[in-house]
Amino acid sequence: GAHAANNVDLQEFMIMPGGAETFKECLRMGSEVFHSLASVLKSKGLSTAVGDEGGFAPDLKSNEEALDLIVAAVEKAGYRPGSDVVIALDPAASSFYREGAYVFHKSDGSRKSSDEMIAFYEGLISKYPIVSIEDGLDENDWAAWKKMQSELGDKIQIVGDDIFVTNTERIARGLKEKSANAVLIKLNQIGTLTETLDAIEMAHRAGWNAVISHRSGETEDTFIADLSVAAGTGQIKTGSVCRSERIAKYNQLLRIEEELGSQAVFGPIKPLGR
Repeated sequence: GAHAANNVDLQEFMIMPGGAETFKECLRMGSEVFHSLASVLKSKGLSTAVGDEGGFAPDLKSNEEALDLIVAAVEKAGYRPGSDVVIALDPAASSFYREGAYVFHKSDGSRKSSDEMIAFYEGLISKYPIVSIEDGLDENDWAAWKKMQSELGDKIQIVGDDIFVTNTERIARGLKEKSANAVLIKLNQIGTLTETLDAIEMAHRAGWNAVISHRSGETEDTFIADLSVAAGTGQIKTGSVCRSERIAKYNQLLRIEEELGSQAVFGPIKPLGR
C-alpha cells in the first residue's frame, strides 16, 4: 500500500496475538509469526525487504495473497489462525479513492463503489480471521462509513483514523452518525496531550475502543507506550517487530509490565460477534 513500493493496494496487514495472557507472551508470538512469515516468503522466492513501518512489502498477485501468506505463517509458527492469532487491516482507502470510486491501481486496476468495497470486506471477513478494519473507506465518505458500521460493526472492530484525525469534533460527528466503533489515537496529530486524552475519553464514554498509534515516520521516543497503559486503551499499533524505532515501544511495554508485576493486566483479544 502507501507505505511500500509494491503492487498491493491495502496499506497494512497486521496480526493480533489473541491467545496470549501477558504482553511478554503476546510479543513473543508476534515475533515468531514475523520470522515465520519471512521463511514463507523466502520459500516462494518473494522479497523480505521491509516498508516504512517494518512490515514485509513483497510484490504479490493480489491483496488476498497477502492474507493467505499471513495465515500460512501463523500455522507454520505453530499457532491457530482465528483463535491464537487474528488479523487486522488498514486499507487506508483514502489513498486509492479517485473521483467517487475506489481504484485498485496497484494491483488489477479494478474500480469499486462504496457498496462494493463494503461487500469486498464482508467477503474477506468470511474467509479470513479478520477482527479489525481501519480506514476501510475514504475519510469523507461519511454515508458509507455509517453503512459499513451498520452491516459489519457487530462482527468486527471498525476503526476511524483519517476520518477522525484524533479530533473531538469529528469524533463527535462519528458518534452521532454511528460511523464506527473505534478511533485511532495519534498524539502528535492533534498536537496536545490534553486533546489526546479528551479524544480517548470521548471514545470510551461512548463504548468505543481507542487504539494508540505511532506514525509512519517515527523516532525512538517511547511515550505512546506509556500513554496506552495510562489511558487504558488496551490496544497499541506501533509497527512490526523490526526497525528500532518500532521495537523501542514494545520494549517499553515489556518494562512497564515487568515493573507493574502482578498488578499488570493484559486483556486478551475478544473478537466482536465471533
